Amino acid sequence: MPVYEWVGKNPAGEIVKGTLEAPDEKIVRIKLRRQKITPVKVKAKGSGFLARLSTPKKVKAKEIVVFTRQLAAMLEAGLPLIQALDSLAHQQKNPYFKEVVFKIKKAVEEGTPFSEALKQYPKIFDKFYFHMIEAGESSGNLELSLKRLATYMEKNLALKAKVKKAMIYPSIVLFVTVVVLSIIMLFVVPTFEKMFSEMGKALPLPTQIVIEASRLTKTYFPFFIGGTIISVFLLRQYYRTEKGRLHIDALLLKLPLFGNLFRKVAVARFSRTLSTLIMSGVSIIDALTIAAKTAGNVVVERTINQVRQAVQEGQSIADPLSKSSIFPYMVVQMVTVGEASGTLEKMLDKVAEFFEEEVDNTVDAMAQMIEPVMIVFLGVVIGGIIVSLYLPIFKLGEVVAG
Repeated sequence: MPVYEWVGKNPAGEIVKGTLEAPDEKIVRIKLRRQKITPVKVKAKGSGFLARLSTPKKVKAKEIVVFTRQLAAMLEAGLPLIQALDSLAHQQKNPYFKEVVFKIKKAVEEGTPFSEALKQYPKIFDKFYFHMIEAGESSGNLELSLKRLATYMEKNLALKAKVKKAMIYPSIVLFVTVVVLSIIMLFVVPTFEKMFSEMGKALPLPTQIVIEASRLTKTYFPFFIGGTIISVFLLRQYYRTEKGRLHIDALLLKLPLFGNLFRKVAVARFSRTLSTLIMSGVSIIDALTIAAKTAGNVVVERTINQVRQAVQEGQSIADPLSKSSIFPYMVVQMVTVGEASGTLEKMLDKVAEFFEEEVDNTVDAMAQMIEPVMIVFLGVVIGGIIVSLYLPIFKLGEVVAG
């Protein structure tokens, strides 16, 4: 919450000053008058450009999860919504989020529905969150919607963490490999080259190849760094275009090893989102619209939108799913059974649990497989370079011994 510096007059007419924490200037003036101080000047502390830069305008997903879980618990315990929001606002360590929660509380106090108050902050509370709260308000069971929301977000965070876990080890090993090879090629090999030139002997072919590679690395290294930075920048710009995102997202789903993982993540996320929304009373069309927007992959998003369009035309969900290459036959079967028995949300929940476990198993299997492959690769490449550099010394030793 912002801190305000104030100057005022006490009942004796003396000038007094101090600081107060409040959502806005109006609240500061109200608090001062309650203390029988007439405000003369009220100014936000550190309201300059640098202060605005230092205040984070971002709320972490974990903070939203904790906020949602705590709000559900407070409402379940019988606390009124406004009192619960006030309590949670004071607990927030993130100044920006604290300010947002206070503003939401103020809006609710003024008669704005909770869901509409959240809608004013789409970067923090997305459409999924808004629709879940709206459904909870409509059904009169807001705390249940909040509990489902918190569970959904926790599982979604766990899913993201698993994908990061799968990506991080190969990325670190690749980075270390590039750094080590760069050091060897730029500093170690030139030292050996100088020593070999002083020997004046013909070098074995492997040694010649390594030395030539070192020369090329030294010559083109700045271009390599510059080219890498430019390539990453251009790739990011291309990904921001509709065509670029479609191409890259399609490629990600076809990648060896990782493509299968990304597909399982997409199925788990879709099933979990749709199940949670339907369970909370959101219409199937709205649920599919939200599920498409939270897919995280344009190819998957388009597939879900095709499903939504088919449902609008009177088809079942299972029919268009069966024509997609994204969703396995097992998912289609479960959805078919769910639609026939009127338990679609339960079937989707089971699908989500199954594929979340599949993601976990796939990540573990990939880690077990990638680790030895990367170690062997590192050993062969770096070991090969070192052996190539020592070959002339071994040969010289043989000549001396002979």
